[in-house]
Amino acid sequence: MTCLPVYPWHLAPDGLATRRQLRAAGLRPGGQDVTAQLERPRRRRGPLVAYLYRIDLALPVRPMTPGRWAALVKANRARRTCPACGRDAGYVIPSHLGACTPCAYPV
Repeated sequence: MTCLPVYPWHLAPDGLATRRQLRAAGLRPGGQDVTAQLERPRRRRGPLVAYLYRIDLALPVRPMTPGRWAALVKANRARRTCPACGRDAGYVIPSHLGACTPCAYPV
């Protein structure tokens, strides 16, 4: 394992970006290794770390295919369907409840 360069928060050199910054620009890391890291100090715990990737090696984000859209719709529908009553709750059911609100808290 090689030692990564560490930069203070907000002081990374040009040409490097985090995953979130790449995504906002329509890019993805594309299999490249982490180039450097940012560290933001915190008082009570260790520093927050953000990994940096080279922008020139980043690839465009893959477009959503009809199959991927269908899978996403199906997954979101499953998250809204109550396992107890089988109805669409109209919202994502909280995992700590495990059912829609009327089923979790019957009157």
